[in-house]
Amino acid sequence: MAGQIGGDDDEMIAGINITPMVDVMLVLLIIFMITASIVDPDSIKIELPEAATGEPTETTTLGLTIDPDGKWYLNATPITEDDLRAFIRSEQAQDKELQAAVAADRTRPYGDVIQLIDVIKQEGVLKFALNIDTVALPPSAPPRPTE
Repeated sequence: MAGQIGGDDDEMIAGINITPMVDVMLVLLIIFMITASIVDPDSIKIELPEAATGEPTETTTLGLTIDPDGKWYLNATPITEDDLRAFIRSEQAQDKELQAAVAADRTRPYGDVIQLIDVIKQEGVLKFALNIDTVALPPSAPPRPTE
């Protein structure tokens, strides 16, 4: 803002020049757009099976995923069966009530999911959830008349 000491009040600048502020905002917007594309971590690309009767999954330290190639991931980090067993044992020393959230690509055979669940159950994790994509329930058909 600019002002004048003494002199006419009619000649005082009455407005604020917002052009520099707009310039700064546009530069910040560009910085945020570039940063957002860099910060986005690589995620595991899977297609979850669909079901209409799912419930929200609680957060857990055991986020297990089976990708389309059959590789196992623990909290988005590739892991082997032996390393998974060791991790579960170390976590159970701190928390006896471990829960696992299992997500598997819909193209993986049922046996792969069972194998993963079997490993975590052998290590003492008895509570687990299966992640799904929820879909709407189909409309119910009207009842048939009885004859």
